[in-house]
Amino acid sequence: MSSYDTDSISLNKYISDSGFCSRREADDYIAQGRVTINETPAEKGNRVYDGDVVEIDGEPLRKKRNTIYIAFNKPDGITCTTDEKDKTNIVRYINHKERIFPIGRLDKDSEGLIFLTNDGNIVNKILRAGNEHEKEYVVTVDKIITPDFIQKMASGVRILNTKTKPCRVVQEHKYMFRIILTQGLNRQIRRMCNALDYKVKKLLRVRIMNVTLGKLPAGHWRYLTAEEIDNINKLVAHSSKTEEASRRKKTMPAQPTTLIKTTSEKDDAPFIYEMPKKTKPKGYRDFKKAGKKGK
Repeated sequence: MSSYDTDSISLNKYISDSGFCSRREADDYIAQGRVTINETPAEKGNRVYDGDVVEIDGEPLRKKRNTIYIAFNKPDGITCTTDEKDKTNIVRYINHKERIFPIGRLDKDSEGLIFLTNDGNIVNKILRAGNEHEKEYVVTVDKIITPDFIQKMASGVRILNTKTKPCRVVQEHKYMFRIILTQGLNRQIRRMCNALDYKVKKLLRVRIMNVTLGKLPAGHWRYLTAEEIDNINKLVAHSSKTEEASRRKKTMPAQPTTLIKTTSEKDDAPFIYEMPKKTKPKGYRDFKKAGKKGK
């Protein structure tokens, strides 16, 4: 390993490691001319060496004191942005004493679980859709759900000039279903429903990977437990680079699905559209049990 690698660190990583923001946001700050190294305007690709002084907007960058991981039950009307011009921004709402930023986003009119942190290193690993990190939602629509709707949602719907990946879908009530995604297309569930002539009335995210919303009230937050953080780190430990994940996504064939019919003839009987036994992923039984249990 050369001295270049051991004696310095990339500027965007240095900023991210400080907890100030993510690497992507650091690149934006650099491009906007708001970052200096030893009072010299910085450029993308710059390295930081021991003894260098990095400043953002004229303020020296300091290393974070501790790493923060927060689970927040976002209510309707809160925007997942750090933009201070937006009075509904999520950071202002939480008002944490440390500088934090959201990992990913939920639409302003969506509710439920979202992570916030000051750890820029973990952000991109969690966000890489190609790494199959699960997100679970409970969705209420404007009209009675049919087996055809469940089948089409699970097998893939054409939106945004692409077809969504096969996923697991369980009907919970006449107007409610549960869905697990490993994608993060813009307003994906709403667009999928609209394509099938349904309108989303309420969308609640109840799980991200191993962390569940549980009984956390809307508008409240909590710190992730040590066990939750440890499990997240294990799940993203082997996350591939974005380009590798994209190539793997293109080469992996879609798994076939089979419609499982219920024996009940009641209107609110759950329809489950699932993968065959040989391809059922780990944790499927818990998902199926939760879907049948309902509320």
